Amino acid sequence: MKPYHLTILLMLAVLYPTTAILPAQAQPVLPSRSPFSLPALPYAPAGLEPAIDAKTMTIHHDKHHQAYVDAFNKALADDPTLATLSLEQLVSRAGTLSAGIRNNAGGHWNHSFFWKTMAPPTSVGIPSPALQSAIIARFGSFDAFKSAFKEAGTKRFGSGWVWLIVEKDGTLSITSTPNQDNPLMDVAEKRGTPILGNDVWEHAYYLKYQNRRADYLDGWWQVVNWAAVSDRFAAASRR
Repeated sequence: MKPYHLTILLMLAVLYPTTAILPAQAQPVLPSRSPFSLPALPYAPAGLEPAIDAKTMTIHHDKHHQAYVDAFNKALADDPTLATLSLEQLVSRAGTLSAGIRNNAGGHWNHSFFWKTMAPPTSVGIPSPALQSAIIARFGSFDAFKSAFKEAGTKRFGSGWVWLIVEKDGTLSITSTPNQDNPLMDVAEKRGTPILGNDVWEHAYYLKYQNRRADYLDGWWQVVNWAAVSDRFAAASRR
């Protein structure tokens, strides 16, 4: 900045002390973020029938997911430094966070991802040629992929999730996480970018399937939004 420009700025600051006059590049950037909120379902609660019934979807979204959002915001309110971070940033450093923030950040991220992973049976589409080829190359066949995904989901002890991820080297893998963890977290046994995920907590299926998790996993393929999954695969492959 030239000396006479600085002199003018100083004179204006004296004349108008309540006005901050700084060069554009010196303007402070203050991080701020509104509290997290519950995203709307991208379809009607009955839109996934018969695979998932309307009552389950309503309770799962309006009660369970809302509870994660509420508890997440409450936990963040106690730590203003964490409240400035994005959901993805918080999830990625889950191992450094309290159990309350880790569990509820995971619950919010996982469910927000889950709703968009599904679509009404008439709108699910098919995997893109690139995704189809990658699945067959990795698992041998599409049916073998579905069987491996089902096995991972049924073997998850207690509550958790089953995922199809793209690892850092571009490899497709199936993995499972406990509770509300996910493969983006620094605590995950196998890390990667999720492109497909299913909730195997009992609240996701119990009203319709009772204890038959395997039947739920079989029926769920009717509502997988392959357009969304294919887009995620393409984005992850470009990284």
